[in-house]
Amino acid sequence: MKKGTYILLTLVVLAIGAVLGFNWLRDNKLPNFRKQAEIYVYPGTTADEVLEMIADKAQVMSRASLERCFRAKQVEQYLTPGHYTVSPSDASVYVARMLNNGWQSPVHLTLTGNLRIKGNIAAKIASQLLLDSATVHQALNDDRLLAEYGFTPRNVFSLLMPDTYDIYWTASMVDVLDKQKAAWDAFWTGERDNKAKKLRLSRQQVSVLASIVKAESNNEAEMPLIAGVYLNRLKIGMPLQADPTIAFCYDYQLSRILLRHLEVDSAYNTYKHTGLPPGPICVPTRAAMEAVLNPDFGGTWGAGNLYFCANADFSGTHVFAKTLAEHNRNAQAFQAELNRRSRK
Repeated sequence: MKKGTYILLTLVVLAIGAVLGFNWLRDNKLPNFRKQAEIYVYPGTTADEVLEMIADKAQVMSRASLERCFRAKQVEQYLTPGHYTVSPSDASVYVARMLNNGWQSPVHLTLTGNLRIKGNIAAKIASQLLLDSATVHQALNDDRLLAEYGFTPRNVFSLLMPDTYDIYWTASMVDVLDKQKAAWDAFWTGERDNKAKKLRLSRQQVSVLASIVKAESNNEAEMPLIAGVYLNRLKIGMPLQADPTIAFCYDYQLSRILLRHLEVDSAYNTYKHTGLPPGPICVPTRAAMEAVLNPDFGGTWGAGNLYFCANADFSGTHVFAKTLAEHNRNAQAFQAELNRRSRK
């Protein structure tokens, strides 16, 4: 072999080696993205579609590098549905492996607001996870599944603890309920159990009463007073006469509760039946549960406030009374102001 040819071949080999070496470095070690991007891979999504999403949202620096790694790691074959975070510090090969192995980033599942109808709760959960609302709704009515957690379809509202949870986007309803049961168990400390015992309430009864308190007001500051009224009524055997329980009987479809609605034949009708209803009427908040466990009786238990009505200043708060005469005066003041505003 001539010397010139040998030198040329050596240069070609060195050049190829340099290219291969740089490509390896580019693919395996060097960051390849300009922005962080959240990628959702649905079942049936192709590797090409995912590559396009990543290239666009994460602003890939070397598309060729990403394509090489997708081919080398056979992403088309092993792509796993999920929620993934692509970071600027990531190399192409890490992203390919992440997609193949299902190295997901958790999402936030938020349960807040007026959670009082199972269909709406199912839609809220489904809107944040890969689950469909029908699957969620079915789980909330599944006797066998809920029994594993010590609950039933009637009292499942007690199991749901309003908060924000970190969970995988592809989580099952078992995963969701596991989170709720862990939060329920964490809430019920020895101190809270002792408070419930002193009030002669079980954990479930605390949730039932807290659901009524939550349905009565969103004002957390006055929740202990509302809880105190109902606990006073329970103490003396007086019916709770809670309007929200009537609303529950009508699936919260009433725009206004009338006298005829108070005759509804239901175990949840607290105008007809004394004591607590058989289950919660909505998902109680932690604030409402704390209010039941730390009530303001407006005096001594059983001899404090027995009534409350909307405040005549239309602030959204309530005024409380120990006697029916005092309550009637408060109610007349509210009605007079309502009439005045209506005329005006």
